[in-house]
Amino acid sequence: MTTSTVTTQTPAKASKTAAAPDPDRLRRRRRLAQWGFVAPAVVFMLLFFGYPLVRNVVMSFQHYTPKTFFTGEAPFNGADNWSNVFQDALFGKALWHTLVFTAGSLVGQFCIGMALAVFFSRRFPLNGVLRSLILLPWLVPMVVSGIVWRRILDQDTGVLNSFLETVGIGGSTPWLTSPEMALVSVILVNIWIGIPFNMVILYGGLQEIPKELHEAAALDGASAWRTFRSVTLPMLKPVITVVLVLGFMSTVKILDLILALTDGGPADATQTLGTLTYQNSFVQLDFGAGAVVGNVLILISAVFAVFYLRANRTEGK
Repeated sequence: MTTSTVTTQTPAKASKTAAAPDPDRLRRRRRLAQWGFVAPAVVFMLLFFGYPLVRNVVMSFQHYTPKTFFTGEAPFNGADNWSNVFQDALFGKALWHTLVFTAGSLVGQFCIGMALAVFFSRRFPLNGVLRSLILLPWLVPMVVSGIVWRRILDQDTGVLNSFLETVGIGGSTPWLTSPEMALVSVILVNIWIGIPFNMVILYGGLQEIPKELHEAAALDGASAWRTFRSVTLPMLKPVITVVLVLGFMSTVKILDLILALTDGGPADATQTLGTLTYQNSFVQLDFGAGAVVGNVLILISAVFAVFYLRANRTEGK
């Protein structure tokens, strides 16, 4: 007579005997999920930023003409496009105008925007209404702003000259038709457009500064200017950096405003790298030369971005 024994396992023992999950498999799944979230952004960057950038660089070494769109033939011509652009006197003028236009616009926009931000940081009646009205130039499309200002600055029928003639200051200033005045006028218009952006960002930064710091400075007998220089500006440094970087990136490549105001004239007095790229590519149909100037713009922006990142990294250390 044989006896059989039946062994039963408790739940605790059963869980111990169950197969443990493979850590390598879990790690692979986690990586796959991470790449799944990152992949759309990577694909977007490659399609809409990477490919145009590489294509523009390649085009700068090709003899690219309107015929190429039909035949697909764009033979390489080495560095001929680059040498032709650099030897052109107009390129040097456009580069200088770009630097002057960018520097003048950034200084004017930042200084006036900072002054308005400090002014509106104090409470007074109609504060919110006035801040909303100042935002209007920023909300209007740049082409529309350029057309409106072109009418305002017209030498014969412009509102500005009519007003100056009425008050007895002047009345026949060639704001947009004089080579000496055209670039200054374009800079002033761009300053008017960029003031709201600077004011909004700087105003938000001012609201984040603890009021206790200003109160402590006042108790120590510091003047308003000393408080602004020693307390407000250091606390605003990260915000100021963002404002200047975004302002530089949007100003150095500006095109539509200059086209609406002067179309690069008179006598190429307002020709910048942005307008020169447009003129070479879509007016003279020299796409290789246009690609060269575009690459120079990209290089300037890249150099500026490298200095910005290095400065931030040094400050962080």
